[in-house]
Amino acid sequence: MVVPVLSDVRLTLRPPRPTDRDDWRALGHSPEVARGFGVELPGPREATVEESDSWFADFARQDHAWAIDLGARFIGTIRLHSFVPADSRSSVAIAIFDPALLGHGCGTEALRLVIRYGFTALGLHRLSIRVLASNTRAIRCYEKCGFQHEGRERESARVGERWEDDLIMGLIRED
Repeated sequence: MVVPVLSDVRLTLRPPRPTDRDDWRALGHSPEVARGFGVELPGPREATVEESDSWFADFARQDHAWAIDLGARFIGTIRLHSFVPADSRSSVAIAIFDPALLGHGCGTEALRLVIRYGFTALGLHRLSIRVLASNTRAIRCYEKCGFQHEGRERESARVGERWEDDLIMGLIRED
C-alpha cells in the first residue's frame, strides 16, 4: 500500500524512502528520545549501520507509516497499526528522533494530520495510543490532540531497573 503525502504548515508526512535509513542513523541515539520508548541510555551514542538497516526494514514494511519531515529534513516517524476492521479502530505510534525538536509542537502537528486522515480517508471510528506514564511531554501532546485517558496498566514496562505504568488513551471520531 502506498500512503498519501500529508502536509501542514511546517511538516510533511510522506512514505518511507531509502535515504531515511541514513538520516535516522545520523540522528543517533539520544537518552532523552530513548527514555520516551522506555529505554535507559547512559549517554548519547551513534547508531550502527546494522541498527539503521534493521530499523529501516521494519519501518518500510509498515502499511500505514510516514516519515515526518520538517522542511526537507527527516525528524521522525508516525504510523497507524493494529487495525481492527470490524471495530473501525487502529492504534497510533509516533516518534520524534531529534532531541532538539522535542516539545516544539512537531509531534502535535504530525498527530493531527494522521488523526484527520484516519477519521476521514480511512473512515475509522476510534484511535488509541499507549504511553509511559512518566512521558509527560507526549501525554500533553496527545491531550492537545483530543485523546482521553482511558486506563492504566500498572507496572507493564520495565525501564532500566524499575517498573513503569503505561497509560491507555483514546480518541473517538465524534470527539
